[in-house]
Amino acid sequence: MGNELIPPGGIEPINLREALEERYLAYALSTIMHRALPDVRDGLKPVHRRLLYAMRLLKLDPGAGFKKCARVVGDVIGKYHPHGDQAVYDALVRLAQDFAQRYPLVDGQGNFGNIDGDNAAAMRYTEARLTEVARRLLDGLDENAVDFRETYDGEEREPVVLPAGFPNLLANGSSGIAVGMATSIPPHNAAELCDAALHLIKNPRAETSDLLQFVKGPDFPTGGLLVDDQAGLLEAYETGRGGFRVRARWEVEDLGRGTWQVIVTEIPYQVQKSRLIEKIAELLQARKLPLLDDIRDESAEDVRVVLVPRSKNVDPALLMESLFKLTDLESRFSLNMNVLSRGRVPMVMGLKQALQEWLEHRKEVLVRRSEYRLGQIEHRLEVLEGYLVAYLNLDEVIRIIREEDDAKAELIRTFKLTDVQAEAILNMRLRSLRKLEEMEIRKEHQKLTEEKAELNALLGSEQRQWTRIGKEVTEIGKAFGPDTELGKRRTGFAEAPNHDVGDLHHAMIEKEPVTIIVSEKGWIRALKGHQQDLSTLAFKQGDKLKISFFAETTDKLLVFTTGGKIYTIGADKLPGGRGHGEPIRLMVDMEEGQDVIDVFVHKPGRRLLVISSEARGFLVKEADVVANTRKGKQVLNVTLPEEARLCVAADGDFVAVIGENRKLLVFPLAQIPEMTRGRGVRLQRFRDGGISDALVFNGSEGLTWQDSSGRSFTRTLEDLADWRGDRAQAGRLPPNGFPRSNSFGKRSL
Repeated sequence: MGNELIPPGGIEPINLREALEERYLAYALSTIMHRALPDVRDGLKPVHRRLLYAMRLLKLDPGAGFKKCARVVGDVIGKYHPHGDQAVYDALVRLAQDFAQRYPLVDGQGNFGNIDGDNAAAMRYTEARLTEVARRLLDGLDENAVDFRETYDGEEREPVVLPAGFPNLLANGSSGIAVGMATSIPPHNAAELCDAALHLIKNPRAETSDLLQFVKGPDFPTGGLLVDDQAGLLEAYETGRGGFRVRARWEVEDLGRGTWQVIVTEIPYQVQKSRLIEKIAELLQARKLPLLDDIRDESAEDVRVVLVPRSKNVDPALLMESLFKLTDLESRFSLNMNVLSRGRVPMVMGLKQALQEWLEHRKEVLVRRSEYRLGQIEHRLEVLEGYLVAYLNLDEVIRIIREEDDAKAELIRTFKLTDVQAEAILNMRLRSLRKLEEMEIRKEHQKLTEEKAELNALLGSEQRQWTRIGKEVTEIGKAFGPDTELGKRRTGFAEAPNHDVGDLHHAMIEKEPVTIIVSEKGWIRALKGHQQDLSTLAFKQGDKLKISFFAETTDKLLVFTTGGKIYTIGADKLPGGRGHGEPIRLMVDMEEGQDVIDVFVHKPGRRLLVISSEARGFLVKEADVVANTRKGKQVLNVTLPEEARLCVAADGDFVAVIGENRKLLVFPLAQIPEMTRGRGVRLQRFRDGGISDALVFNGSEGLTWQDSSGRSFTRTLEDLADWRGDRAQAGRLPPNGFPRSNSFGKRSL
């Protein structure tokens, strides 16, 4: 390179954006390929593959003795995986935890942590060896079953993928977060996967729905119950994306004399038991679980969590529904089957494709192992033929070896041997001569010739290859069948009882009659019982009674304010009647300057007519205005100085409205639209002032109002002919006897 190309000061300018893009892309690819996503063929990430391979080289086979985990971790980080020792040890620990792995790949000795979330002991204290499942994954490594590559320093070699004689990806599941993508695969039952794989071998065009006859759903190591419908399962397994609801398994334990308690025996996957119990205890203290009296952890080896009900009359199913709703006794495990297809391409695949790629890999392994064995046989047959020559001409062979300068060349020339055969004869031990009998050689030769013919037939027929793979898969299915301790299904199935949220709410509160009292200044309280005489009620100075009505503690109360918002308060949350109560604005997030217009009991099937001071309004379903938070729901949109004025029950087919100008108008309710939120339409037109009152009534019953002394007046639609019209008209002065207050009188929502 010429001097004129060297930048001044030896600094080379580069585009920052290009540099960042290039380097971040390299990092992203490295994370995706070499850290976070599993290979669809063996279901392993590089760290797990390297752990198993290092343990194999340390001869930690299932029947062998244990070795310290520190020894294994040292080998892994020294030879194959140059990362932190703690990260590698954590990966090893997880492979040994029977509550984390459905089919553990490592057999651990010592403290490997527990379901409460306690950590494993340090690696210098724990010991490990491979399990039978891991042996199946590694089986064939010495027979050229898979490709090897150089390790990071070029001094060792490691397998690119394991032979995987076990459907590990789906059987043990996997989870990981890469750059811009993540994976989450739940564990499954190996016997079910093998049945599905066999079906796929016989019917390559089978649909996912056919495979779901065998694969019923995830099979978590911690058991539990799946509460998903079949349609949801099918979509999840077809697309590779979805989720599964898992609930704790529970039973009612009879304590005699009508008393009982609930025993939880299995909890959802990846939920820490100690944290779960802490959370339930916190909810208990916060009085958010009124049906529950106490919780105890009586677990030893098995999970046993005792839930004591508040009383023996509580419904156990409702008690558990309330816990499922509020705690991790029900959790959702997401499915995102994002894996490396053929070890190279990250993609989301469904159940069928994942099984197909595993079977294709097994076919490739079978072919490569068969070719390797064929090579060994051909070499051995060549050697045996040389031995036969030596045996038949033993004296001459001995003479050549003793007397000739170049015995090898002379042997090749005399007996027309190959280089391999001559070398084998020269390497024979003297003691072999005694045993070198013609019958033995011929017997072995014949046996190997038959095996060679079989292998050639296998390699020449794809049908035979699939038949062999089918036998292997059947054998795996038997080894981990439903009648084995490790293979029997742990996660059961249940229909989720559809308890209405309202039922749950009611079940969690004792039902008692109360009288709700709301003062002019917006203070609210609940008196016990339905009390008719309210004359003795005390209020703060300058305050008085505004609204009173009967309710039950299980009711929801709706609060309508001048800002057009509706807030929801549980009747059980109200202060008692001993004091003056509490301001509603402190119980919900009411905005400054807004006042309470009305408070009433929520009736789900009803419609409401909401009206602003300018006589704009609309109909809204009461079920749509219930707010689940303190912020309430904005229903009627108003801008100052306009404000919300009325909220009336829309039970009927006609509307009567009267303005502050004392003009009455009656029109059909059908002229008012139904909305969930908005400004509404004009109900009555005024020159000045606003609306005073409104009432929805049935035309067949007529319009009824009360005067100040409590007397009732009713007018039929014929009587009201002069006041009937269309929405947004001005109306006219009301009939004789209508109260001067411009109100239709007392009514309760």
